[in-house]
Amino acid sequence: MPDRKRRWKVLLLHTVTLPTLLFAFYFFSLAPKAYQGVDEAVVEKIAKEHGREAKAPLIDPGSGDLLLFAFLGAGVVGGFAAGYYWRQLTGKDHKEG
Repeated sequence: MPDRKRRWKVLLLHTVTLPTLLFAFYFFSLAPKAYQGVDEAVVEKIAKEHGREAKAPLIDPGSGDLLLFAFLGAGVVGGFAAGYYWRQLTGKDHKEG
């Protein structure tokens, strides 16, 4: 009997989740254009109003998601380091016995 209930729960979960995910994917794929970031929508607009133009960055990451990938890599390295040294960071000692 519990196996039968479990199957119904899994079936119900898939019946609700799959259409929800498909609808979300369809809804977000209908966007007419890419959204502007804060830099383009606010900062550059105010800079143009005050007669200043944007300068090239000191370190140009290029176009695309290279900068996001760099932040992802830094977060992964930082997360592993914090996890490895967690007891030393929090001051909790491992007591045996």
